[in-house]
Amino acid sequence: MRKDFDVIILGAGAAGLMCAIEAGKRGRKVVVLERAERIGKKILISGGGRCNFTNLHCRPDNFLSSNPHFAKSALARYTPADFIALVEKHGIAYHEKTLGQLFCDGSALAIVSLLQHECDGAGVCILTDVDLQSVQHEGSFIVHAGEQTFRSQALVIATGGLSIPKMGATSFGYDLARQFGLEIVEPWPALVPLTFNAVDRERYCDLSGVSAEVIVSVGRQQFREKILVTHRGLSGPAILQISSYWKNGEPITVDLAPGRKITAPLLDGKARRDLPALKAAFRTGCALPQRLADRWLEHHPPQGWSNQALADWERLAHDWQFHPEGTEGYAKAEVTAGGVDTNELSARTMESRKVPGLYFIGEVVDVTGHLGGFNFQWAWASGHCAGQTV
Repeated sequence: MRKDFDVIILGAGAAGLMCAIEAGKRGRKVVVLERAERIGKKILISGGGRCNFTNLHCRPDNFLSSNPHFAKSALARYTPADFIALVEKHGIAYHEKTLGQLFCDGSALAIVSLLQHECDGAGVCILTDVDLQSVQHEGSFIVHAGEQTFRSQALVIATGGLSIPKMGATSFGYDLARQFGLEIVEPWPALVPLTFNAVDRERYCDLSGVSAEVIVSVGRQQFREKILVTHRGLSGPAILQISSYWKNGEPITVDLAPGRKITAPLLDGKARRDLPALKAAFRTGCALPQRLADRWLEHHPPQGWSNQALADWERLAHDWQFHPEGTEGYAKAEVTAGGVDTNELSARTMESRKVPGLYFIGEVVDVTGHLGGFNFQWAWASGHCAGQTV
């Protein structure tokens, strides 16, 4: 059975559905083909089930890409205020959690329902549980799915990345890009926990559940948020953020006491200078939980009690070099970094420069946001831009 449409969109996630809504509003005959049994599966689990749907402080420098300028056009033309207006139109209650992060008061299902309702209103056809097999380009795009064949002049790839394979993530979008001769920036797991090396695993893994606010950095990139000790390594917002920038073999620098001078009490002329005194100062002079402070000091004692020795130890506490063994991989990664090279696409429309009518949007593109609603904003913005053109 062959079905003809103006636009075929592969993937019923945030980007694909936004693109479908905008194209449908323009009177385009749109079909969305989704492998999963329902739409928006990743939306439903995001933000602990409440969907961190955007961020009030969204800026281009909140995104990682081989071309840091690529996302500027789309982000400028569809802003957080635009999506907030859509949320308010549907009467969805929401709140700001921290750092501009907006969450639904209730379930993330409200966002999926919003997108479904908007698609219905725009006359979009959504098909789920579709066995996508192959795509051909013979004047028009031909998508083979089981016994069905779909044909259109415009094909939008919104199939996401490799993160969370148990939810059906595959390399299908990257494979299609390569099929059509587009370059790929090699993908890697992003916003992902890091694992301890053998030495640190022995030292810290029994502190699983302990968290603290620190500054973590790689190169010039740094984040001041909480880390969380797990039974395998380090997680928490600060680690997830820096993981997108970390390359295997690099150390991560951790400032255990941002903005504080831990040894100040010991530098008083009458103060004791011994391990119990330093332990007391470390517990009170930084925001580390006692167990973590004591354990870290146990493995990093000062090399003496002179002013110089204390100064050296102070520098170490603000410049601890953590050497991860690796990451927890795509299974635990919130997003996939890398993807379709932005040099292959129009920043204004998301259309391929090599293949007219072929578009790539959302996570499959080499644009990755920080933690905190930025990846959803990229999905809305890139989907909106493509939907205005297809």
